[in-house]
Amino acid sequence: MNEQSDQQSICHAIVESLPYPVVFVDLEHIIRYMNPAARYHYCQERGHKDLVGRCVFDCHSNPASTEQIKAIVQRFRSDSKELFLKVNDRNLRVYVTPVRSSKGDLIGYYERFEMNLALSRQSSPAGA
Repeated sequence: MNEQSDQQSICHAIVESLPYPVVFVDLEHIIRYMNPAARYHYCQERGHKDLVGRCVFDCHSNPASTEQIKAIVQRFRSDSKELFLKVNDRNLRVYVTPVRSSKGDLIGYYERFEMNLALSRQSSPAGA
């Protein structure tokens, strides 16, 4: 195995092992990758089928969501910073992050989730 292939395998294994959903979408708004947590969340919990290869707007059919996603991608064309969207009803923070090629060109974006620790710490027993 060469070094680049080894690094790709390691990166893939890391993302696959994350306990939170990660979804990569290209600039045509086509879902290109979902880690196991994302497949479980969107397919098992929310009832979507075979989302890889489909347009993200099939999941976000609300016109306000569609416009928000388009505006975020437009912003990513000139700004490389991750955007915090919200804390969802499962107390997970939702972020959208731009993905750039090694040349710096925007190639897509990914949605990721993480536990909202600030709220979790407030609700946990003292000393926990």
